[in-house]
Amino acid sequence: MGYYDQDYQSRYREPEKKNSKRGYFFTSLIGAIIGALIVIMTIPFLSNAGVLPYVVEPTNKAPQELDNGNGKSIAIDVETDVTKAVERGADAVVGISNIQTNSGFWFSQEQEESAGTGSGVIYKISGSKAYIVTNHHVVEGANELEVTLADGNKIPGKLKGSDIWTDLAVLEVDAKQIKTVASFGDSDNLKPGEPVIAIGNPLGLTFSGSVTQGIISGLERAIPVDINQDGIPDWQAEVLQTDAAINPGNSGGALINIAGQVIGINSMKIAESAVEGIGLSIPINYAKPVIEDLEQYGEVRRPYMGVDLRSVSDLPVSFQQEELNLPEKINYGVALRHVVPNSPADKAGLKELDVIVSMDGEKIEDVIDLRKHLYNKKKIGEKMEIKYYRQGKEMKTTLELGEDKM
Repeated sequence: MGYYDQDYQSRYREPEKKNSKRGYFFTSLIGAIIGALIVIMTIPFLSNAGVLPYVVEPTNKAPQELDNGNGKSIAIDVETDVTKAVERGADAVVGISNIQTNSGFWFSQEQEESAGTGSGVIYKISGSKAYIVTNHHVVEGANELEVTLADGNKIPGKLKGSDIWTDLAVLEVDAKQIKTVASFGDSDNLKPGEPVIAIGNPLGLTFSGSVTQGIISGLERAIPVDINQDGIPDWQAEVLQTDAAINPGNSGGALINIAGQVIGINSMKIAESAVEGIGLSIPINYAKPVIEDLEQYGEVRRPYMGVDLRSVSDLPVSFQQEELNLPEKINYGVALRHVVPNSPADKAGLKELDVIVSMDGEKIEDVIDLRKHLYNKKKIGEKMEIKYYRQGKEMKTTLELGEDKM
């Protein structure tokens, strides 16, 4: 084509306008035909090579998934997945106003006013009633509770039960205006780096339904909780760590996975000047038995052993070897610092400085493992097989669980 163009122009340097237009027309026509033939012959080759996946079969929508060549699909439209997740879960998240009675400024008359706001998650409808899970600290001290639905409507809430140890509470409301119920996921299958979304009402109802996105930053975080505010931790809350923004008012709201399932109840954040992006959420698998008890009994009925516990991993190696006389291969388990007289543990023959390493054949790594097995898998009155070490010797016993009276 290049040679033809040069020859054409050298021979017709000063052509008449009519002939010039005719020549250029035929040249352009021939070029277009040849170019079209080249494209037509090339498309099958490029298509088979995977170079032109959308030229052969055009579409008006962006692809949701692509084949990576191994028969597996990889998601490429994360924002669409996030949007769908929010659509599934957002309407089940509500605002909760804690209304308390206070003395008025004039004549000391009593007045009702909101002492604070939080969030909650509608998880169940049974008959004419719907049930909402939130945090204990959201409803603590309330004379009345008001629930603000996703559409802005307000309805009264009744406290069914609250548990200070797990910071969970359950409310009951009329189900007439409830249209969406949250679906619980499986928090035991979460992985660090997995995307999650927090939904709630940060800083009050003005920002109701706020959505923040992040990832799972850590699993099974044990956070010391000082229940009676005496400066000594009374409990270790088992929580998920996320960098999704959680602020005051988000408490009791939902932490959902990319499928729109609730995998955590947002509870707190570490608020220090040097700390950023550490939010904490109660794993839903940990919360389920608590929610069920609060709904049914108004309190948590916990299996009781009657022991004071300490994770072996928290003890100095010298103490493990000299005081507990553990074999070198045993660097896990739970040491008993104290056994309550006449308790189920005492009746089963357990003593101070015994180290529990297994329950019902399940390895017990630390205190969190023990509580998780005890509270999530066992019931009051059930028997439990325990393997433990006493002064370096492996032993076994059967313990019948009582009811916690704390």
